[in-house]
Amino acid sequence: MKINWNYIKGAVLLSLVMFLFAFSSARNGSRKVLKTTIEFVEEKKPFITHETVSKLLIQNHEPLTSVPKETLDLNVLESALNANAMIEKAEVFLDVNGDFLAKIKQKEPIARVLSSDSYYIDNKGGYMPLSSNFTARVPMVTGEVSKKNLNNVFAIASRIVSDEFLKKNVVEIIQNKNMSIDLKLRQCNFIVKIGKLEHLDKKVNNLKAFFKKAIKDKSLDKYSKVNLQFENQVVCTKV
Repeated sequence: MKINWNYIKGAVLLSLVMFLFAFSSARNGSRKVLKTTIEFVEEKKPFITHETVSKLLIQNHEPLTSVPKETLDLNVLESALNANAMIEKAEVFLDVNGDFLAKIKQKEPIARVLSSDSYYIDNKGGYMPLSSNFTARVPMVTGEVSKKNLNNVFAIASRIVSDEFLKKNVVEIIQNKNMSIDLKLRQCNFIVKIGKLEHLDKKVNNLKAFFKKAIKDKSLDKYSKVNLQFENQVVCTKV
């Protein structure tokens, strides 16, 4: 019987390759994380710090640089980051060299609720805790506000942040018991009564027209109330 040495050589070579691959994988998996990098995506202001993120990345009570790569659970780490109320989205990566990367996108606050439990409303309409690291310059929200129902306040805050005039001038949003909205403007003593949020664009345009005329007439300080709730008109109450 003739022996086919080519098949034998091929089998030996395949076995050697599989052994080297398994050995290399085992050795690579037992290596510890060499470097940890935390990158803030679209970073504007640091509401959450690198130190806080590092604490969230501790696994089994050990820093990542003490954990073997094979025991590193990226899904668990990513879930821990995304569970933080200041983080909008987090992604984690581990490259072949043992370097770990966490990409963090922070939530963006658009209003700050003043109450016994103050907090921000983010640009998705959700809850965001205050940061001890940075305070955002956004309109204050007072009055009858419930964390369980932020839709109304979120709607007016979104309109404010998207409009240069409102963003520059509105300093406070007041929500009344009947869910109507009042506004306070920077360096103005009067209350702007928006009422319900129907026809909001028209009301904003009326406010801009009134403000422009009052600036021209130097009469901003003569009013205590500017009512925009009536269609196609601005009703002003003098001091």
